Amino acid sequence: MRYALLIYGDESSGDASPHGMTAMAEEYRAYEDWLAERGVRRGGEALWPTDRATTIRVRDEGATTVDGPFSDTREQFVGFYLLECEHLDDALEAARACPGSRHGSVEVRPVVDLSTFEGGT
Repeated sequence: MRYALLIYGDESSGDASPHGMTAMAEEYRAYEDWLAERGVRRGGEALWPTDRATTIRVRDEGATTVDGPFSDTREQFVGFYLLECEHLDDALEAARACPGSRHGSVEVRPVVDLSTFEGGT
């Protein structure tokens, strides 16, 4: 089964100094090596901060575009990994090992395989 690890963190609490960014990058490189050793990583990316986001909502009256995130929250969606794991417990172990779980939170969510539905892609 595929699982998405959705990483949430407080963008304003991070250490934006070169040392802080280097230390965080090293943590994530080690984590990605750990995922590779287990053969479960299928993808993943970090996201630019929410001040670079654009949110679009489409309703009956048309589309609304807003710069930045749609809502103010303490934690923002900052990155993700896509894993292929045999069991949920394996995905949960990977989430616990993710550096983001120590600084924010990591949501583990099963990915729907649309090809199993009639007419799926």
